[in-house]
Amino acid sequence: MAYNRMMEWQADEQGLQQVLQLLRDSQSPDTATQRSVQQKLEQLNQYPDFNNYLIFVLTRLKSEDEPTRSLSGLILKNNVKVHYQNFPPAVAHFIKQECLNNIGDPSPLIRATIGILITTIATKGELQTWPELLPQLCNMLNSDDYSTCEGSFGALQKICEDSSELLDSDALNRPLNIMIPKFLQFFKHCSPKIRSHAIACVNQFIIGRAQALMDNIDTFIESLFALAADEDSEVRKNVCRALVMLLEVRIDRLIPHMHSIVEYMLQRTRDPDENVALEACEFWLTLAEQPICKEAISGHLAQLVPVLVNGMKYSEIDIILLKGDVEEDEAVPDNEQDIKPRFHKSRTVTLRHEGGEGGEGEDSDEDDDDDDDSLSDWNLRKCSAAALDVLANVFRDELLPPLLPVLKGLLFHPDWIVKESGILVLGAIAEGCMQDMVPYLPELIPHLIQSLSDKKALVRSISCWTLSRYAFWVVSQPADSFLKPLMTELLRRILDSNKRVQEAACSAFATLEEEACTELVPYLSFILDTLVFAFSKYQHKNLLILYDAIGTLADSVGHHLNQPEYIQKLMPPLIQKWNELKDEDKDLFPLLECLSSVATALQSGFLPYCEPVYQRCVTLVQKNLAQAMMYNQHPDQYEAPDKDFMIVALDLLSGLAEGLGSHVDQLVARSNIMTLLFQCMQDSMPEVRQSSFALLGDLTKACFIHVKPCIAEFMPVLGLNLNPEFISVCNNATWAIGEIAIQMGTEMQPFMALVLSNLVDIINRPNTPKTLLENTAITIGRLGYVCPQEVAPILPQFIQPLCTSLRNIRDNEEKDSAFRGICVMIGANPGGVVQDFIFFCDAVASWVNPKDDLRDMFYKILHGFKDQVGDDNWQQFSEQFPPVLKERLSACYGV
Repeated sequence: MAYNRMMEWQADEQGLQQVLQLLRDSQSPDTATQRSVQQKLEQLNQYPDFNNYLIFVLTRLKSEDEPTRSLSGLILKNNVKVHYQNFPPAVAHFIKQECLNNIGDPSPLIRATIGILITTIATKGELQTWPELLPQLCNMLNSDDYSTCEGSFGALQKICEDSSELLDSDALNRPLNIMIPKFLQFFKHCSPKIRSHAIACVNQFIIGRAQALMDNIDTFIESLFALAADEDSEVRKNVCRALVMLLEVRIDRLIPHMHSIVEYMLQRTRDPDENVALEACEFWLTLAEQPICKEAISGHLAQLVPVLVNGMKYSEIDIILLKGDVEEDEAVPDNEQDIKPRFHKSRTVTLRHEGGEGGEGEDSDEDDDDDDDSLSDWNLRKCSAAALDVLANVFRDELLPPLLPVLKGLLFHPDWIVKESGILVLGAIAEGCMQDMVPYLPELIPHLIQSLSDKKALVRSISCWTLSRYAFWVVSQPADSFLKPLMTELLRRILDSNKRVQEAACSAFATLEEEACTELVPYLSFILDTLVFAFSKYQHKNLLILYDAIGTLADSVGHHLNQPEYIQKLMPPLIQKWNELKDEDKDLFPLLECLSSVATALQSGFLPYCEPVYQRCVTLVQKNLAQAMMYNQHPDQYEAPDKDFMIVALDLLSGLAEGLGSHVDQLVARSNIMTLLFQCMQDSMPEVRQSSFALLGDLTKACFIHVKPCIAEFMPVLGLNLNPEFISVCNNATWAIGEIAIQMGTEMQPFMALVLSNLVDIINRPNTPKTLLENTAITIGRLGYVCPQEVAPILPQFIQPLCTSLRNIRDNEEKDSAFRGICVMIGANPGGVVQDFIFFCDAVASWVNPKDDLRDMFYKILHGFKDQVGDDNWQQFSEQFPPVLKERLSACYGV
């Protein structure tokens, strides 16, 4: 395959036949043939001009069929992706020339393939070294030959998609200044395909606010309006997409036309072409996030609501894809590709607050709108439901007058598809309209509970989801009226013969558990019978959701689960699964998380099961660390470990330490967990460190005797991790330091320098998350309690934020020890609190029932301060107090 650089490259007949044979073989369904094709490709890639043959087949060999020519181009595209830097300059030059000369091939398939090839070369850093590419493509747009114009536009659209940032940079001398005005001229072209390309090209630059587009923004918007009623659906779709993006970045330019845009989008959301309707429906979702939403839509709600509601019906295609007519599929094994990877949420130590559990709201990872998961591609139904959900949050009660009459017609409709959409509507508005739906719920909830046994599986599954959205209300009513019938029916659905219904019921039941908590205790026996029976019934995917429902149950009822009869029901099937799973099976994640919740709830009841569970967790951590070490030394020979195994194992060990308390002592004594923990605390992955520090804190509480010998090694590592850049790592390290301080007492003194100044910095930082502030406040208080001589001198540096953070925490052990620390520090340095005494008073008043000796400490400090300043000054000082604070201090402490 030799050739002379001076002459035009010539294909050798024999070489050509070899390449064509390869292309034919690669279309064979036979796996052995496929394997030999792969080997052949590897061999041929050794010859530099193999790629010349591929481009030759694509662009010049018109005698071959189009699929073969296109395939040749796609193989070349893959070679460019992997080997382009090794192509000889002559080969690269030949390929580029051929692409540009043939972009107007009469075949749409060949044009598209050449377009993909051009973009792939361009993204290999070649836009800079192929200066003629953009000017030539732009020039060819003016061609009278349709194929040349369309082919060039297709290639430009792909380049704009792949390299939008580069095109708007100085690196290329800002070609957009020429390209955007040029594209805008083609909005009026007679061919719909070309109008569509032109809009799609410009659309690539809206979100990035490219300067050249911003300079032409008014022309762009006028040109879009001119195409509003285009007869081509692809053009309408691109117009809608443009308006949705402009809403995000240049709403100022749309506001003057908002009335007509809203009317236009109403029309398009009903477009006969579902793709257009979907793009238009995105408009309402985006608009709901804008401050002008209410004003823009108010006058149109009566038209918009029925349009969105109508979009929430399943289409015929949806029903086919969802096998909506298949009722019993519980015996059909799952397709492993359909099971989404689950992500473990590492342990973050939080405190209980006034009015509710600890934990940060923004981490909530339930995706409420996932009512039809296996259709995970976004569709009109999901988009309409999401839009109604956000609009319900914007309009609240104003949404109901246009909605309720429509809703009533749907919920009791004889056609199941219509009824199903009504139930979805009811679920979508739950969050925004809850208050105003309350009068209707006593009638609606029984209707929904009845729909749980509808003969159509899709109606049963959506009823589960919608009921879960009203679980909060159900739990607030007398148990016999709604909770009991709902629970009974949901448990039946957990054992449904349809897999989608099982999944929806399990998820809904987990939500109900979170809301009902100990209200479920009277029904535990019945609940466990159902969940355990489901073990024998479920296929793979739903098993994973079942673990979650069991873990949530344990979290919700806590120690009430610790009854011999419940343990005998629940533990055997869990342990059986535990024994079946291999160490490298990812199904261990949800099972470990579930066992962690169960161990914490059962406490001593978990003792008979703890040994093998503990041992396996230690083994998982050890294996993972060993594999990481091998990989770091020989990355070419070993695979990187999946550290999620280590994280989940550490979190289960935390659950065991928390649940078993001092009983964990024997297990720790017989294992090398402290050595492993020291390695994990220094891991490069933040989530591993986060879980390590949680475990360290739990072991400190459960069996400090084993932690103490390691403190000198551990403290410097803890000090290094007081870095608020990694919020959760920092939070757990801070908490562990506080737990260690309480156990160490005065022996903490040598380590103070490693941690104190970092903690004081964190508590004084602006915008630090609440959980971290509270843990930091507790830990500083605890350090002050055990080593006041180290901490009291710098009291003025932190007393104000310390008091402000502690006042939100419920009365508990942590708060108790922190306040003892504050009192001891004030005793050692009374002057340090004088400037901020009002904050101390406010924090003291946040206690509901302090222990007697702590109350005495408060009493002494308050009276000591009052005596020192004198009655008149105290009078003036306490005038600044809010009335509630004044009353509280006077009633509790007589000041």
